[in-house]
This record gives sequence, structure tokens and C-alpha cells, in this order.
Amino acid sequence: MYRKPLPHPVITESTPLGSLYWEYARNKIACEQVLERAWEADGFPYTVVRPSHTYDDGWIPTCFGSRDYTVARRMLDGRAIVVHGDGQSLWTLTHASDFARGFVGLLGNPAALGQVFHITSDESLTWDAIHGAIGRALGVQPRVVHVPSEFIAAVCPERGAALLGDKAHTVIFDNAKIKRYVPGFRAEVSFVEGIRRSIAWFDGHPDEKSVDLRIDGEYETVLAAWSRAMSSVGVSKVSGEANR
Repeated sequence: MYRKPLPHPVITESTPLGSLYWEYARNKIACEQVLERAWEADGFPYTVVRPSHTYDDGWIPTCFGSRDYTVARRMLDGRAIVVHGDGQSLWTLTHASDFARGFVGLLGNPAALGQVFHITSDESLTWDAIHGAIGRALGVQPRVVHVPSEFIAAVCPERGAALLGDKAHTVIFDNAKIKRYVPGFRAEVSFVEGIRRSIAWFDGHPDEKSVDLRIDGEYETVLAAWSRAMSSVGVSKVSGEANR
């Protein structure tokens, strides 16, 4: 929901809001504005919390979704996955147990009224590192194909909106404010540990290992289009493709 590209790589609560590409982000901004106007006009009590890609057991956070087993199944089957750009932009993933500690610390806190807070991990990982950690938790080496975000947006506009408006950009969150208002708060669960827990949860709940056919189809659509585009400039095999 912060305006991209960012004026500074470290995001504070005062970083300008806005999104040219993503309706979801614009709706979140509109909700905050409603609360802010009610606070200013009538003293309506509110506190805004801004998390960033929070996950828990049964979630596998990727650049193509989080709430299913699709990317894990592709990795386990040796099928290629798509990572946008060169895979080196930074992203912030927060385990739900860490988010909860910060959130509970704000409840009933009068000093938090009319305020906005980040509650995120202080860990920033590249998208390649994120997908690599998922692969290690599964016991496999993922076959990654890097595809420009703009190309993904041209092939799959809905997926592209979330990339160009959010995930394609490096995000590093300043959590100094929540640490001032909730003394002792800090995120404790690394992504390596969190994704191990999530994969273990799926292994204990095999009926939940569902594949989202829409997302799986998006992978195939992007991979096929990218392979054709690369072939048109004389590249017969893109990184991550199986030998034919």
C-alpha cells in the first residue's frame, strides 16, 4: 500500500501511500482514510496496524500466492517455478506468532489511539532465498525461472498487479515505533524456522495439500510465454527448463 517506487528503501509509517496498479492496496488506503476522518471529526477511537505478508502453519508464502500447496507440489514434482525479476529484491515475511505479540501489546493501549504501526519481522530476504528456503524444507532443489515482472503482468494481468504494485519492489520496514509502544517486542521466528513449521503442518495434514489450479495454470502460462519469447531471440532453453 506504500507508493512504489519508494523514495527511500526503509519504510516508516509516514512513507507516502498509493498504488497505481493494485486495487487491493487502494482499498486498504481508503479504509484508513475513513477511520482518520472519523477520528478527526468525532474522536472515533482507532489504531491502524500495517503488517507485511504474514503467514502461519499451512501457509507457503511465494510471489504467486501463499494459501495452498501449489508451489510445494511443483517443487516436489521437479517442475519449474517462476520468480519475478532477478530474484534479488528484498521481501519481509512475518510469522503470525510474532505479529500477535505486537498486536496484543496495542490492545487497550490508550497511547496507540489515532496511531499507525508496522508489525513485521526485521528479517529481509531475497525472493531467491525465500524460494530456496521452501525447497530446503521440502528436501529438494527448486528449479527457478526468472521472468521480468512486466512480462508476467503482460501475460497474467491480475498477478502482475500484485507484483508491479508491491512484491517486485524491495521492502524493508522500520519497526522502531511498535517497539517504543510495546516494550520488549521483537520478531523471533526466522523464515527458515517458520517454513519448516509450515511444511511439517502440511505433512501432518495431508488432506490440506491442495493445488490451486488457477495458480498452477498461471505458472504454465508464464513459463510457456517466456520460453517462446526467449526462443524468438535465439535462446533455445531458459534457466530452470527441463532438458528436452
